[in-house]
Amino acid sequence: MGLTKKDFTLLIIVAVLCLFAPFILNPFPEGSAMAQFNAGYPDLMQRLVIFGIFAIGFNILFGLTGYLSFGHAAFLGVGSYAAIWMMKLLTMNVIPAIIVSVAVAGLFSLLVGWISLRRSGIYFSILTLAFAQMSYSLAYSVLTPITGGETGLQPKYTDPRILDGDLPPGETPRANLFGLDMKDSTQITMGDWVFTFNAGYYVAAVVMLVAFYVSIRIFRSPFGMMLRAVKSNQQRLNYTGLNSKPYTLAAFVISGMYAGLAGGLLVAMDTQVGAERMFWTASGEVVLMTILGGAGTLIGPVLGAGFIKYFENIISKINESILHQWFAFMPDGIEDFLVSMVYPFIGKGWHLTLGIVFMLVVIFLPGGLVEGGQRVARLFKRRKPSSDKPDGKTTPAE
Repeated sequence: MGLTKKDFTLLIIVAVLCLFAPFILNPFPEGSAMAQFNAGYPDLMQRLVIFGIFAIGFNILFGLTGYLSFGHAAFLGVGSYAAIWMMKLLTMNVIPAIIVSVAVAGLFSLLVGWISLRRSGIYFSILTLAFAQMSYSLAYSVLTPITGGETGLQPKYTDPRILDGDLPPGETPRANLFGLDMKDSTQITMGDWVFTFNAGYYVAAVVMLVAFYVSIRIFRSPFGMMLRAVKSNQQRLNYTGLNSKPYTLAAFVISGMYAGLAGGLLVAMDTQVGAERMFWTASGEVVLMTILGGAGTLIGPVLGAGFIKYFENIISKINESILHQWFAFMPDGIEDFLVSMVYPFIGKGWHLTLGIVFMLVVIFLPGGLVEGGQRVARLFKRRKPSSDKPDGKTTPAE
């Protein structure tokens, strides 16, 4: 597959994690107090891998070239709108929708990148943010006939869909893969544990593995080395006679196509599209994912995306009643005190906890969660004892 042993091992690890995610993300039995932390339900698992794709693509631009874009949500939204129109006009099969979402996002990112990359540093970031906000405003108000405005778009029974047969009256169109419904699920019960295997999740997981494999090839290619040279010292690279603009533009377009792919998959899993996907907070979220996981690393963006989406969907749902159940064994006064101390950091206040974690990572782990894992691995790594010499002396460790 053109990978080194280390990279191939990493790809296999990611594949195994995706395959057994329904088990890994459901460690606690149903009905227990800790079941609140289970994340093995289809909607969240789909978002984990889809936003992993989004972060992988952003990392190709930011992690390799150092160009920080605050407008990548525009490509996510454009890809989503392209996908939903494919489903409304052509077919509910997700393959054409995903292909068109990648193509349209790539063309749009080519335009945005060609203009924005005329500047660098903070000026580049502000330009991309401006494009994203203009795109959001157009989708929210000006282009309402195309985007649905505030209410968004979704497939309707009356849509033409020239490649699909007529639906029975009143039946809601559903996204599928050659007839396999994306919402089809199978549950397996093992004692007090319930594991859900969803068709849509595994389709998204396979796409994520392909996207991850492509990113590895990009990172290890001569093209990836040129992008690292741009990040290291673009001015010195230009002095050698090499024009860095085509390389940075190519990285920008590839990154935008990854975002369009994520947008198309979001539509394949949930056929409701709104302008909120293009808002600036979505662009900031992918920046947090990449930095938190480890910018410039292969698996870091995937870890960062999983971490943030877990906080957003699990920690944010813990309320006061759940806290009172946790601390019910304590005396009433102490129980109320503990609840009042913990509650600001969960539920609606989960952003506070995320902000603190992000601050600690930036200060103490500049390499993100990947660097944290590497440090832990070094702590537990055993050094091989050196062999005894005839004079009884040993060679000191290097």
